[in-house]
Amino acid sequence: MKVRTRLMPEEAKSLGLEVKSNDEGRDTARYYITQEQRDFIGISDRKKKSVKKAKSTKVVDDPKPFVLSAWNFVTGKMLDIDEYCEFYSLPREDVKSYKLVSHTGTPFFNILFRENTTDNKEPDLVNLLSESIEELYKGTKPIKTTVKDIDSSYLFDVSVFTDTHIAMNPNPNGYGLYGGKWDEYEVEERLSIYASKIIENKKSNKLILFDLGDFMDGWDGETVRKGHELPQNMDNEKAFDVGLSFKVRLIDELVKHYSQIDVINICDDNHSGSFSYVVNSSFKKFIEYKYNNVNITNQRKFINHYVYGNKVFVSTHGKDGKNLKFGFKPKLDAIQIEKIENYLYDNNLVSKDLEIYFIKGDSHQDIFDNSTSQKFKYWNFPAFSPSSNWVQTNFKKGISGFYNFNFKEDCYHSHPYYFKWK
Repeated sequence: MKVRTRLMPEEAKSLGLEVKSNDEGRDTARYYITQEQRDFIGISDRKKKSVKKAKSTKVVDDPKPFVLSAWNFVTGKMLDIDEYCEFYSLPREDVKSYKLVSHTGTPFFNILFRENTTDNKEPDLVNLLSESIEELYKGTKPIKTTVKDIDSSYLFDVSVFTDTHIAMNPNPNGYGLYGGKWDEYEVEERLSIYASKIIENKKSNKLILFDLGDFMDGWDGETVRKGHELPQNMDNEKAFDVGLSFKVRLIDELVKHYSQIDVINICDDNHSGSFSYVVNSSFKKFIEYKYNNVNITNQRKFINHYVYGNKVFVSTHGKDGKNLKFGFKPKLDAIQIEKIENYLYDNNLVSKDLEIYFIKGDSHQDIFDNSTSQKFKYWNFPAFSPSSNWVQTNFKKGISGFYNFNFKEDCYHSHPYYFKWK
């Protein structure tokens, strides 16, 4: 049996009825529907939006507000989100998330829409990041460099730094054996020296720049494997800002002097791991958008290699974030020689025409071994940062610095630089 009932257009549409024009002076029209349909849309509970109780002026909300039903009476099936939006003329492209609520008397989609904007474009992340970088630049000193003439006999320049350990506190309690300063201001000062020395030793128009890992000291004051606490002088957010600023400022200066720059960042190490990857990924997206002559590779493999002419650079931090309890030693033993040679053979790199340089960080030592293996040179690089309190106590004061190289077809020149301890 059908009952004559006044329905709003949305209610009629939810029941699959042909929508009629509203009666004059009303927001409803007359329809004949079954009691089941009346119950489905809550006719029995429908009241005015507010009622007055006897001797009271308190407003009471409708206990069962009208919702757009997800049930289609015509097909006898539940609508999916696309059909739901099409049925009720909702903007599907503006739906950010949704959930089908089916345990109520009237099933419906609970929808979260994106905020209304003048257009549907995503925020310009590059410009936002540019503004963030410009903010970081405020108060920093300009990097002083001079333009250098090139020598056509050189193939390319190489610069290597490692173990920057941003946020490390080398003297956490003020009683370290040798003290040490490593805050954002010291990082900035060493950055200026580093950039100026790369330009000072420039011989070609192509630069290959290696960051051999442990760029960040650790997330939440711990190494990648957790359980090893690290004294810090910055929180994660501050460390991110300082690390990203370091890398962006370095390239902003070097692009003035080189027509091509390749950057290789090692992201599988024992201190920073994913934290370094997050910094380097942001760095890559921003810089490669900004400059078309800079290529950035974020190395996630423990060992990888890069071929430039007859030179092969096999790069690793020396210790990974998960598997190696002991990494590559500063001085090779027979087992590690075999491990490296297995990698070279497996990648078809062993050839009398190729010069192979195995380069690593981690040990914070300046040791170049060109004779233990006949197939490759084994180079350890000093840390860019000063020694941690743990290293000072367990070993010695140590040194910190970086290396620049100029490569010719048959030789190279190296230019080490060592920072003064503060």
